[in-house]
Amino acid sequence: MPSIEVNGGNIAYEILGDGPPIVLTPGGRFSMNVPGLRPLAEALAPRMKVLLWDRPNTGASDVKFTGDTESNMHADDLAELLRRLEMAPAVIAGGSAGSRVSLLTAIRHPDVTDKVVAWWLSGGVFGTMTLAMTYNLPFIAAALVGGMEAVAALPQWEDTFAANPGNRDRVLGMDPDEFVRVMQSWLLAYVPEKGRPIPGVEEAQLAGVKAPCLVFRSGTEDQYHTMETSLAVQRLIPGSTLAEPPWGEDEWPRLQKLTAAGQGFIFDCWPKLAPQVLEFTGA
Repeated sequence: MPSIEVNGGNIAYEILGDGPPIVLTPGGRFSMNVPGLRPLAEALAPRMKVLLWDRPNTGASDVKFTGDTESNMHADDLAELLRRLEMAPAVIAGGSAGSRVSLLTAIRHPDVTDKVVAWWLSGGVFGTMTLAMTYNLPFIAAALVGGMEAVAALPQWEDTFAANPGNRDRVLGMDPDEFVRVMQSWLLAYVPEKGRPIPGVEEAQLAGVKAPCLVFRSGTEDQYHTMETSLAVQRLIPGSTLAEPPWGEDEWPRLQKLTAAGQGFIFDCWPKLAPQVLEFTGA
């Protein structure tokens, strides 16, 4: 798998197909090999040049703890990756955490952004605080009690340590006080605040997005990516388009249950987005 040095760390990536460029970013701290993402890329590849990538702290890319928020770090790295690969401007697309990274890339780096496609935007008090519990609180607690050895022992690192063995040494080599400082800074993005419809992103920032945006409405039964969040974000972005999702109102909780039962994965429905993405991009 190819990789390239970007902003002080190596980023693993893969390119499929040819045509107008698009980059896909998954949610969570999942790698580009997460179920559901590649089938979406393969559905787009006959008509588009598709970039898949492992964000820092996921997959085979180097772990890295810079920037005032993790999503801002990812957005800055994605923008530079697109420049280095000569794929800018591109359609920036992603779901869940990937939708946040996509919008922040458009906000912070309009020069690399042709259009934006976003689905499953995390929001609401429960959804936002769940992110803090997932991305920050266990790491802070481990560092405070057992230092970086305890942090490195957390199961959340298992996949990225396996994909990039050097990541364990990178984590162990970090000063625990500095690590806690960074984690606490990143944690602030997940404190629900009025005027911030998605974590770490102000209403005024969304109102300043110039690129055409396609925002998929979240389902009425999704408590992690609330329908209200998707509607609010679409209203704030000038000229953006609200799209009905190609699945039912209960798709997220339905796939959560299947994932927990070992009968599927939460992103299995993503390939269904391809026709609407192709129509929006004009590819």
